[in-house]
Amino acid sequence: MKDLVAYLARALVNNPDEVEVSEIQGETAAILELRVAKEDLGRIIGKQGRTAKSIRTLLNAAASRTNRKVVLEIVEEK
Repeated sequence: MKDLVAYLARALVNNPDEVEVSEIQGETAAILELRVAKEDLGRIIGKQGRTAKSIRTLLNAAASRTNRKVVLEIVEEK
């Protein structure tokens, strides 16, 4: 799952070297945290969150094949 998110994010942003995905295993679900360069944040979220929603949909489809639950969090650095 982590590789899928990294692949999709690198394809969307202008600075693919700054894409970082970390995975946290919870009791009921895995949480994936996506960090990108500040200027690429809008590209990942998209207009009205459509791109982020699409990434989450693809991630949930892949996770359902393995009977897992995965949550994607897009982390904004301050």
